[in-house]
Amino acid sequence: MHDFLHRSALLSAAVAALGLAVPAEAQESNACPVDGCEVAIASAAADGSELALVFEANFLPDMSKNHIHVWWGENFTVRQVSNNAEPTYGVEQGDWHPTADYPGYVTTGAASTELRGEAVTLCVSAADRNHDILDPEKVACYDAASLLQQ
Repeated sequence: MHDFLHRSALLSAAVAALGLAVPAEAQESNACPVDGCEVAIASAAADGSELALVFEANFLPDMSKNHIHVWWGENFTVRQVSNNAEPTYGVEQGDWHPTADYPGYVTTGAASTELRGEAVTLCVSAADRNHDILDPEKVACYDAASLLQQ
């Protein structure tokens, strides 16, 4: 068994050294790459009165570790959709929906279309287990205006 684990570790290291994708193992699944965790909305479609999103991320979301915050961009900034909004960024905390659903997600909670007001832009960013945004410069937004029932 030890030989197998050693060979497996060597193979993974060799594949990584060549710059090839290595499937994340459970204990490594939430380690951010050197450039940081990033997430984007690859596509969106109407799903009844809500929106079905497809995320693309460079990490595997897990609610107890790194996960995704989803919110309506016209209503809050990325610095507001964080538990450390006030102490770290000096802004009033806003509303967001945390999720580890990946790659598919349907808007709900604070990201529900019912709570958007006039907003038409959905935004996402990576957050940690404390619901603090990992990097406010790494935010992606999606114009969903054409999918929303007016």
